Amino acid sequence: MQQAEDFRAECRALLGLVSDVSDEGFGAPTQFKGWALNDVFQHLHFWNRMARWQVEDPDALVAELGSMAKGGRTMRAHEAHRLDGLSGAALIDAWRNEFERTADVYTQADPKARLKWVGPDMSARSSITARLMETWAHGQEVYDHLGVVRQNEDRIRTIVVLGVNTFGWTYATRKETPPGPMPELALTAPSGEIWQYGEADGVNRISGPAEAFCQVVTQVRNVADVELVVEGPAAQDWMSKAQCFAGPPETPPAPGTRFTMSA
Repeated sequence: MQQAEDFRAECRALLGLVSDVSDEGFGAPTQFKGWALNDVFQHLHFWNRMARWQVEDPDALVAELGSMAKGGRTMRAHEAHRLDGLSGAALIDAWRNEFERTADVYTQADPKARLKWVGPDMSARSSITARLMETWAHGQEVYDHLGVVRQNEDRIRTIVVLGVNTFGWTYATRKETPPGPMPELALTAPSGEIWQYGEADGVNRISGPAEAFCQVVTQVRNVADVELVVEGPAAQDWMSKAQCFAGPPETPPAPGTRFTMSA
């Protein structure tokens, strides 16, 4: 699956970003809930392994999910416990080995294969798409923390599509009714291509960099802090709460709280 190779590429880009960070530097808090870089990479590493188990060892996956549910720990505490406090360069080595294995497994997987997960079964394509999205999203706090402006490539289209497909989910998780059909999108890809979705209604329209749309739907930026032109009440409502990831409703970061720090 191309999504598996895109996941690998995004991971390798993030790997290159942290190659010179000291073990001490991995303990510094980021702008995301005060998570340290160690927290970010423990989280990514743990769930990459869980995704690989979906294909290779579903019994281990089910057992781990059961342990998590019964352990009485928060998600982050459980991840740290299972990884025995793995941190710094050793954590990055483990994460690198795991993301390469996970990418290899999904490259060969049947995209339509149904895999066990926390809730309902999901397709293999959906699983590796989620890993790409989460790597990209959590990678943002790493780029921001290190003062580096990320240079995106057109592989972020997978995240754009996920954002489009979860328009209804944004409202369902809040027990709300969408204010109408999904607004028209006209997004400029990193390559300069224009990606269009939705139907024009003459009122509701979102245009601008595809990267900015991805930042809003993954909640790594407030819509007020990106270069999107958001026209119409339905478009404005969606962008004020857009959420392309699973779980309970989350509130986007407040304006001005997520940004690229000075290097």
